[in-house]
Amino acid sequence: MADMGAFHEAVVTWAAGGDGEPARELAERLGVRVVVLVEGPSDVAAVGALAERRGRDLAGDGVCVLSMGGAMNVGRFARLLGPPGLGLRLTGLCDERERRYYDRGLERAGAAQHGFFVCAADLEDELIRALGPDRVAELIRAEGDERPLRTFLNQPAQQGRTAQQQLRRFFGTTAGRKIHYGRVLVEALDPDRVPAPLDGLLTGL
Repeated sequence: MADMGAFHEAVVTWAAGGDGEPARELAERLGVRVVVLVEGPSDVAAVGALAERRGRDLAGDGVCVLSMGGAMNVGRFARLLGPPGLGLRLTGLCDERERRYYDRGLERAGAAQHGFFVCAADLEDELIRALGPDRVAELIRAEGDERPLRTFLNQPAQQGRTAQQQLRRFFGTTAGRKIHYGRVLVEALDPDRVPAPLDGLLTGL
């Protein structure tokens, strides 16, 4: 049976220059009504973790959380999925420094911009601030990564940086780490400490 993962793959293939008909067929069959555009898989993991905590079945609600493989791809995906293409509602997360790509891409596709939520630096930074560096360090130790963290913090390049900056950089040093901790950090949040961009996104779905 087709699932939202198949739709995600079909859209990515379409965006790479493939046939768009499979994506169209799956969108209709699955009842897709909203696509959440995010930069990468760590954002997908975080959105999915918060949805689970709140008892939301996003796929069952016709919501696809789609990793675009970089913010500069937003215009291409907006054209395929928004008014010029499948006519789906678009929402998502972006980093402040990438906001211009989203504004330009969505405007060119004729898609509303008010449904996108902006993180000050990125989502990891928002999560670290919400939890506090000490709590994040506890979670890293609990996940068995104390030694890699200690080695990383001893590097000369990390001296003089704040704890928050160091932790944010640490999550990006190994493939898959940002994805893993995207879920870990969200699962550790107090319900009233969810970062505003992530909370606003889920509330609006």
